[in-house]
Amino acid sequence: MASVVERARRLKLMAFDVDGVLTDGALYLSDAGEETKAFHTLDGLGMKLLQGAGVELAWITGRQSKVVATRAAELGIAYVFQASEDKLVTLEALRDHLRLPIEACGYMGDDLPDLPVLVRCGFAATVPEAPDAVRARVHYVSRRPAGHGAVREVCELILAAQGRLDAAIDRYLA
Repeated sequence: MASVVERARRLKLMAFDVDGVLTDGALYLSDAGEETKAFHTLDGLGMKLLQGAGVELAWITGRQSKVVATRAAELGIAYVFQASEDKLVTLEALRDHLRLPIEACGYMGDDLPDLPVLVRCGFAATVPEAPDAVRARVHYVSRRPAGHGAVREVCELILAAQGRLDAAIDRYLA
């Protein structure tokens, strides 16, 4: 079986769930019914670094939220799929659009609705808070918690596997 590094090296697309991966999974609702979420800046920069290395990014979430669209736009995430009832169908459609083999597609999710994608894609990651059934079926479990740098950790793992992490860091040292 291919190692985590071998799997990460092949990636051309990395997709992320939002709630419980890019956020800590808590849902904050105001009295007016507006939803807010907390995103970590470490994760945002990690995704920007991955984009800069030529890896396409996507967000696939089962919920619909204005704040998700706003944050994705801030980060230049080209592919944002909200209210996705079947995340595997969503990823397969995107994979077809980008003409990528499934081995070149990665996904980071945290719960049972993510399992169909996690067991199919070339590289699967999750967070330590994920249920046992999810953690048992992925290639990588982050050390950092959801919404607190887990995505950054995975982005850096991919960059390192592809031999691009040092160059990404060097841009800040010049």
